[in-house]
Amino acid sequence: MRPIAENLFTSEDPPRLIGGRERETGRVVFPLPQGDRYEAYPLSREGTLWSYTIQRFRPKSPPYAGPETFEPWALGYVELPGETIVEARIANVDFDNIEIGMPLQLTVAVLDRPDADTVAIPAFEPAENAA
Repeated sequence: MRPIAENLFTSEDPPRLIGGRERETGRVVFPLPQGDRYEAYPLSREGTLWSYTIQRFRPKSPPYAGPETFEPWALGYVELPGETIVEARIANVDFDNIEIGMPLQLTVAVLDRPDADTVAIPAFEPAENAA
């Protein structure tokens, strides 16, 4: 499975997201911007759900290139304490159990379909799932 973008995940196991830390101010952002202003910065694997929505309909094509049979997914903003807020899918949880402030942990999810062209995206799951 290949990442959807270069310089997205660290090579450690389990992986972390690669953010950027501004050299002058120390401000942390995600994703890592190009150029010399930011240095690569491995982000925390743990955070809390700041906000979310449920994608219940198939997005327009293009740009969406997923299968015709659409399965809804949860999309959230996850606050990584002292670092930044990242947007990612919320995985491995029933939609009815999602709550603002819930503790989450980074995982890797399949973008659209598990096949020869499988693409890995960042996702977060409830922290108790990882235990």
